[in-house]
Amino acid sequence: MSSDDTVRGFSARSIETHSALTPDQGEAVLRLLGEAARADGQQPVSEQGRLHLRGGSREGVSHLLLTVGGELAGYAQLEDTDPVEPPAAELVVHPAQRGHGHGRALGSALLAASGKRLRVWAHGGHPAARHLAQVLGLTLFRELRQMRRPLTDLELPEPVLPEGVSVRTFVPGKDDAAWLAVNAAAFAHHPEQGSLTQRDLDDRKAEPWFDPAGFFLAERRGELIGFHWTKTHAEEGLGEVYVLGVRPGEQGGGLGKALTTVGLRHLAAQQLPTAMLYVDADNKAAVTVYERLGFTVHETDLMYRTET
Repeated sequence: MSSDDTVRGFSARSIETHSALTPDQGEAVLRLLGEAARADGQQPVSEQGRLHLRGGSREGVSHLLLTVGGELAGYAQLEDTDPVEPPAAELVVHPAQRGHGHGRALGSALLAASGKRLRVWAHGGHPAARHLAQVLGLTLFRELRQMRRPLTDLELPEPVLPEGVSVRTFVPGKDDAAWLAVNAAAFAHHPEQGSLTQRDLDDRKAEPWFDPAGFFLAERRGELIGFHWTKTHAEEGLGEVYVLGVRPGEQGGGLGKALTTVGLRHLAAQQLPTAMLYVDADNKAAVTVYERLGFTVHETDLMYRTET
């Protein structure tokens, strides 16, 4: 599918939709994302979205490339894999190409491709993104907070594990299936995380930041019941509470707090100055736990959607 417009004072604008990107297209999109990140202060496309740029086609994922005069000026990704929720999208326009209606053109193309059932992320919640959402007729319905706390003054006591529970680190290949099962159960209410597949896990294991020494598994009698996967952002000096989950039926016994402590102590031992995490604003219980651990809001990602 493609569409063309005449942009006032510019060469023709074209939007092409692809089920997979060539290596050259993927590299061009990554360069665009890098320019946008430098201008805006945060990545315009999520980690999951960036992983989708390579490795061929993926079921339910499409890529929209907006070019002006043959040069890539904007990018959008549409993921239609949730059986209940509308398709989710992310979009970005090159900083040098903003203010010419390209964002609206991409947004309109996303609405058309999704049958006007759409959710769109606005990472950082910038005023221009808020305005675009309003222009497209979208309403705010989700707020994802990035919270941070210093690690240099971290003084956490030894973690207290529930009786009969032990903690060890992840063994790639051996623990994949068990982790995927517990992750799916722990995040059944959270399709973005709970729907991860072996391919998604393999993508992450292939990333330079992956370190099984920072991927902690809690077991009772050899059965996996919880985990805390940490992540290191070396260039930014950040350690992340990447994913923390406890199997239903094991919650409320202090395991989540203990696993959080295990991971934070590990990150502090790496001499990282700051810890970060993401949490939904309406998850009051988790927000309260993290606030008590000294985390405060650093920035906010907003998700907008069409009226249902």
